[in-house]
Amino acid sequence: MALLDLSKQVALGIDIGGTNTKYGLVNHRGEILEKGSLKTEDYPTAEEFADALYEKVSPLIMKHCGQRHFDGIGVGAPNANFYTGTIEQAPNLRWKGVIPFAKIMTEKFGVPCKMTNDANAAALGEMMFGAARGMKDFIMMTLGTGVGSGIVSNGRLIYGHDGFAGELGHTIVKPGGRKHWSTGSEGSLEAYASATGITITAKKMRAEFPTSMLNDYPEEEINSKVVYECATKGDPTAIEVFRYTGQKLGEALANFVMFSSPEAILLFGGVIKAGDFILKPTKLHMERNLLPIFRNKVKLVFSELDEADAAILGASALVW
Repeated sequence: MALLDLSKQVALGIDIGGTNTKYGLVNHRGEILEKGSLKTEDYPTAEEFADALYEKVSPLIMKHCGQRHFDGIGVGAPNANFYTGTIEQAPNLRWKGVIPFAKIMTEKFGVPCKMTNDANAAALGEMMFGAARGMKDFIMMTLGTGVGSGIVSNGRLIYGHDGFAGELGHTIVKPGGRKHWSTGSEGSLEAYASATGITITAKKMRAEFPTSMLNDYPEEEINSKVVYECATKGDPTAIEVFRYTGQKLGEALANFVMFSSPEAILLFGGVIKAGDFILKPTKLHMERNLLPIFRNKVKLVFSELDEADAAILGASALVW
């Protein structure tokens, strides 16, 4: 009997965001054979979105593997439930309520579809193809517009009884603190350690320090990228913005370490482009807040995967 050539077995990995969706055909080696994108917000319903995606992807499937070698679809999406294959009450999508997305995709493409939330997909990508290869216990933190997380323990993602475990970005790090712009909670990690949170911190701090380079920019142009540019030029206020952000993140990570005792915490997303400006204070405050038994054991590392590809790779890993 001929051996199966795994390089010909292909999965479709999909990363659904509030504005854009990225997709790619991925083989067993973690090679993205072809990828593309479409605007999520252009489609009022999930069914219309699936139709548009099928039109774009089906020619690629036939080109690279044919239907015989097309194994299935993996999806990373906000508020996606691994157990039920549904997207539930996602605040940043046009599709409201509970959407049976995996069912819609299976009916459209004729192959199995599995789902998880976007941060869990990124964690799977790191475990199979990135910095977490060989690790059985780690936490993935995605630091972008928001803060997401995926917790891997004993080689398995933690989903909880209902599929929604691991929302570490919404844990409270400062009781009664900054009000979250979407959830309304006060003092969540996302309100401080996300790119959005950094922008809020920068606007507050520049008002306190009139000589800061940050005051050279109009209010609407202040964002985490501008803060980084000012920090690289030696602006003390911009550097303090990252130090404060790193402190809040490090304090939170100490709690997470004492919860699951991971081998490593992987940081991923646009915020990590700040490099040591955020990594050093994060590490300092994490270690400072750990019990002695946990200190100097947990690696704090940046993702090895290209930001644009990690979620696609992780979503495809759901298939296998």
